[in-house]
This record gives sequence, C-alpha cells and structure tokens, in this order.
Amino acid sequence: QVQLVESGGGLAQAGDSLSLSCAASGLTFSNYVMGWFRQAPGKDREFVATVSRTGGSTFYADSVKGRFTISRDNSKNTVYLQMNSLKPEDTAVYYCAASLRGASWTRRQSDYDYWGPGGQVTVSS
Repeated sequence: QVQLVESGGGLAQAGDSLSLSCAASGLTFSNYVMGWFRQAPGKDREFVATVSRTGGSTFYADSVKGRFTISRDNSKNTVYLQMNSLKPEDTAVYYCAASLRGASWTRRQSDYDYWGPGGQVTVSS
C-alpha cells in the first residue's frame, strides 16, 4: 500500500533552519505532484508548498515564500522542505501529500490522494 513518512523537523529557535523529508513507497513517485501542508494548534490545515512531477515547477504560500524551499528527488522517492528563517508562527504539524491531479502543481487539499501522518515543528521565540 501507499505510504508517506515524514522525518526531520523538531525544535528550533526563531531564525534557525530545519528540514523535513518525506519518503514515499507503494506508488510511482514521479507520477505524483507532491505538496506540504501544515496545521497549527487550533487552526485548520493550510497549504505550504507544492512541486511538480519533475521538480521543475514550485508554488508557495505567501507566508513562507522566500524562506521555505520544496524539492524532490525522484530517484529516491523523496520530497523535501527546507525551512529557513523560522518564525514562531511556523509552529505546526507538517504533512506531506501526493496528488495524481494537477497539470503541474496544486494547492488544493482535496486534490491530494495520499497523506503522511505528520511531523511536528516547534519554533520558540
């Protein structure tokens, strides 16, 4: 069956950097648009970043643009999220997700077919 497993993340101070990885199995990874989403305590899950099937096209939420970078390595069935200049408001559970839909990328949660269990990122001030 399809599995997405996030790793990395953890605790950081404001201004620090962290990286997340998401290893996929049970699917043809290069057929899927990949995305990162996050859910802060008491808030709805929101879009963070998405990358096209080849990795050549990306799109970011305004709140992370210029600070976060999404990338993928299709040879390793892995998508990454490099997070720089972290802020306390970046504290959330981060989820990776895979979508067969989207011509290039998609930010709609309803377009995603598979989700990882999530990984915690906590940023202190």
